[in-house]
Amino acid sequence: MAKIVLVDDDLPVLGSLQFMLEAEGFDVDVFESGATLLLQPVLPDKGCFVIDYHLPEMDGLELLARLRDRRCVLPAILITGDPDQTIEHKAAGAGVLLVLRKPHLGDGLIEGIRKALRDH
Repeated sequence: MAKIVLVDDDLPVLGSLQFMLEAEGFDVDVFESGATLLLQPVLPDKGCFVIDYHLPEMDGLELLARLRDRRCVLPAILITGDPDQTIEHKAAGAGVLLVLRKPHLGDGLIEGIRKALRDH
């Protein structure tokens, strides 16, 4: 089964996104930081990353680069509270499928995940 790996240091956001995604039938693993995710000895081979851009130890794009260094090539969606063209440009260059704005994630996130799972 595909795994949705959700990384966000904002605990209320993390909890609400987990609840929403699980209500849609997704299997979700949550992490409060990129460092915690990187400590995992095994990363999923099917699924999608949903990563907040603003994380404490490293930004979401740095986390994605480290995951790619570990040969984890799951599609990724970047979420952020303050996107700008620089972040969107960097995200596109890093292979991010979609950049979504908080707090209005809802249907856009679900549709993005479904597309990522279908296409990859």
